[in-house]
Amino acid sequence: MQPALWIANTDELNAALHTLSSSDFVAIDTEFMRERTYYAALCLIQIATRDACVLIDPLALTDLQPLWNFLAERSRLKVLHSARQDLEVLWQAMSRAMPDTPSVPVPGPIFDTQIAAALLGYAAQVGYAPLVTERLSHTLPKGQTRTDWSQRPLTPEQLEYATDDVRYLVPLYEDLRAALDAQGRLSWLAEEGLEMEDPGLYRIEPVDAWRRLKGLDRLLPHQRATAKLLAAWRESRAMAKDKPRGWILSDESLRDMVERMPRTAEDLQAVRGLSTNFLRKRTEEMLTIIAHGTSSGPQETQGVLPGRPEPEQTARVNRLMAAVRDEAARSRIAPELLATRRDIEQLVFAGRSDHLVQGWRSAVIGERLLALAAEGQPAEGQPGVVG
Repeated sequence: MQPALWIANTDELNAALHTLSSSDFVAIDTEFMRERTYYAALCLIQIATRDACVLIDPLALTDLQPLWNFLAERSRLKVLHSARQDLEVLWQAMSRAMPDTPSVPVPGPIFDTQIAAALLGYAAQVGYAPLVTERLSHTLPKGQTRTDWSQRPLTPEQLEYATDDVRYLVPLYEDLRAALDAQGRLSWLAEEGLEMEDPGLYRIEPVDAWRRLKGLDRLLPHQRATAKLLAAWRESRAMAKDKPRGWILSDESLRDMVERMPRTAEDLQAVRGLSTNFLRKRTEEMLTIIAHGTSSGPQETQGVLPGRPEPEQTARVNRLMAAVRDEAARSRIAPELLATRRDIEQLVFAGRSDHLVQGWRSAVIGERLLALAAEGQPAEGQPGVVG
């Protein structure tokens, strides 16, 4: 295998992209840090083909636009392992670099080797290193998973680790692609990759930040409304300051605030975890948000979970999950890729089946699950497709 090239200036980047552009696919990985920032700090971008491997230093390059243009081109496949997080980091970096572009594309088309392996019977969350060992009979060294990728210069061990993350992704892709092709499942993987090209998966909307919070269904309506307003405020401020959301307001403090619903400055001082500095700067702002949450409580409906399921519904969920496991074993597919328990609960409790009747899942498992879910139900109560 050829040694990796370190890319740290514009001329080197343009030359590297010219070399990489001759391939019909590129293997991609990233290294980043996010312990002290809201947005992931992109520290390294590794790209490989059959004939080349480059390590691009975004900390040294002042203009990555040629790289963003290269990744946006759809003429070559993008190969990643467990692609969601890398795509999120890359797409957000691209979006911040192009604030005036109305619709920044997610790099695609995508071949995710983790999903490819799951379609061949491996565990849904199979790791890159075990998969390389299993499929390529090569053991990757450990020890750099929690390293500081922002330091310069990187150590030889860091460079070797980063290189291996894409160097072996190339033959792994070719091996898995051949195996999927032999089973007629390449089109299935293409469908999964297309779903990951939705920018909505990586776009951050403060108004939706409440979805990260747990236990909203156990709050009273005015408390739930307040929690959503506080979560949106925290998200917006964390984004503006590029600081972790917990540095703005911890989950513990947010939760205690909505449970207490303080009305005065003295009440707010009793909330766990609020610093003197926070209270000095944010007391009026917090009390205003809480007042708005209180007044909007009667209109609060989102986040309410349905009542406790009937025993018969729970039995149907278990019966359908057993069918998923049986089909997964028969077809040698990770069961989570066929249908998750959430999919099944949505089908049984709410009649939602859109994910199960789209694409390859429909014939493999979806139609059977719809029939099983409808067994014993009155005609008007049968689950249907909700688009």
